[in-house]
Amino acid sequence: MISAQLPDAMRQISGLLQSGDYRAAHDRLEVIASTNPDYAEARRLLAGAKLALGDAAGAEQVLRAAAALDPVWPPTLTMLGELLLNGGRQTEAEQFLLRAATGAPADPRAALVLARRCNDTRRHAQALAVAAPFCVTGNAAPELATQHVTSLVALGRKDEAIAFYRRLAADSPDNAAAAHALAVALQAADRHGEAESVARRTRAREPQTAAFSYTHARSLVALGAFDRAEAALRDCLRADPQHVDAHGDLARLIWMRAGDSAEATAELDRALQSSPGNDALWAAKAAVLQGAGDPRAAYACLAARVERPQSPPALQVRAGLAALEFDPRIALERAERALRATPDDVAARTLQVAALLGVGAADAALPACEALRVASPDDQYLIALQTTAWRMLGDERYARLCDYRNLVVPYRLEAPPAWQSQADFLGDLKRSLEKLHAAHRHPLLFQSLRHGTETTEDLVHSGDPAVRALFGAFDAPIRDYIARMGQSDDPLRRRNTGAYHFNGSWSVRLRSDGFHHNHVHPRGWISSACYIDLPDSMADATTREGVLTFAEPGILTMPALAAQHEVRPEAGMLVLFPSYFWHGTVPISGEQTRLTVAFDAVPGR
Repeated sequence: MISAQLPDAMRQISGLLQSGDYRAAHDRLEVIASTNPDYAEARRLLAGAKLALGDAAGAEQVLRAAAALDPVWPPTLTMLGELLLNGGRQTEAEQFLLRAATGAPADPRAALVLARRCNDTRRHAQALAVAAPFCVTGNAAPELATQHVTSLVALGRKDEAIAFYRRLAADSPDNAAAAHALAVALQAADRHGEAESVARRTRAREPQTAAFSYTHARSLVALGAFDRAEAALRDCLRADPQHVDAHGDLARLIWMRAGDSAEATAELDRALQSSPGNDALWAAKAAVLQGAGDPRAAYACLAARVERPQSPPALQVRAGLAALEFDPRIALERAERALRATPDDVAARTLQVAALLGVGAADAALPACEALRVASPDDQYLIALQTTAWRMLGDERYARLCDYRNLVVPYRLEAPPAWQSQADFLGDLKRSLEKLHAAHRHPLLFQSLRHGTETTEDLVHSGDPAVRALFGAFDAPIRDYIARMGQSDDPLRRRNTGAYHFNGSWSVRLRSDGFHHNHVHPRGWISSACYIDLPDSMADATTREGVLTFAEPGILTMPALAAQHEVRPEAGMLVLFPSYFWHGTVPISGEQTRLTVAFDAVPGR
């Protein structure tokens, strides 16, 4: 083929790729690559066609050859970095991505992938260093600006993020990307009303942009505008049918409305019909099925995919999390398969620890858990796994760290000054909270409750007088609890600064047969349960209905471990306890509901 014909041939091939005719594009690209061995871009596109056809090994071989031909061409480096990252070879992948993100010209796609990777692995300073050079100009793509905001917020600089993008949006009123990033920053500060307004105006200027629709939907969900949120998510998926986060959020909304896993995953199934090789979509579907209470179905939908030789480690972990609920041996196999490919993967190592407890190998689980805690000393789930291992091994440290008698403290709330009695206050609270629950018909996915509903709004920011007064009433008990715990070098007391702030709050309404599966709060410090309204059946002291239990793990263990402490709730009671304590509830019966409010608190300055 003579060089003059090459541009026209590449335009035709681009059309084939865009139409999804990957086989025809692949065959023509092979000819071009063989007859034009120095043409790196043809090799890059050939690798893309091989990926689309499921040949990851062939794609890697072609990309490495292309990178050898032109070691500084960013698009080739970026594609190779992404391929290696998806295959679990993170260290090498990050080297290629960094070269592309800092090359000449610098590739914003590489910066996005690398910044997201750094944020996902809690290396927020590195994510900021990668994203900031692209974002300071105000012309970064919305997804990259989102990673910029994410890193600033994680570093405790959310006000800086808001101020930066507010100034950028004011200086450039037509800069939709800056306005979008401002909405993301406002969401991070739980200022969802303002974020929704900014996102809505941005979408009016850029109605077909997937990122803008998705950000708008997140604010609408937080504000409880579920029908509008669903419409925005569907707009997002029309613009980008493979937007994994939008698929997951849409499934949650449909589940809340319909309680039907087939309906909740219908849009995912349509996307998978056109993109059957998209492992992220398969993982999203499995997560929905597991969140809907069917871990066996979740595992079944991934079973064939995780047996492939090149199956991504993240997919192994997703399958293992499902298996952990019914067969820890399978979960352990998945974890170890992932770890062979990515020995430093935190999610795979955490799954391995939980699975080892499930097969009775606490002695093997403990050192792995301790190594994880070095990197994440305040992760409450890791502390729960560690204390569970201690309990199984008869280690005396368990009793010191899980002192239920002294660290589970019930308080009787006083009525705020605006109410004459506690009964009046609880009555107003009940009416306010039930309005929030009215929009929910089924439990949120991925939550501990069964047979009930949970609110989506962070109640700390509620404008309702009774709800605001409730959080004011929490202050004295929390400060008393902090003073009681004192200071020491253990995971609870060493974080005691004498101050706190709320880190999420919600309300739960359980109906007949409703209960909480045993769980912990991974991002908390002090957790809670406040009882607003209880069914009459819980007043019967001869039954254990609705009892709050502690110490029974929410994962399978060998041997099984029973609860060791419990509290009988009363209306107007607040119970405080460390966030790493396994806790759950005994099911209630009858037609009356149980209404509670809960929050997590973390150390303040």
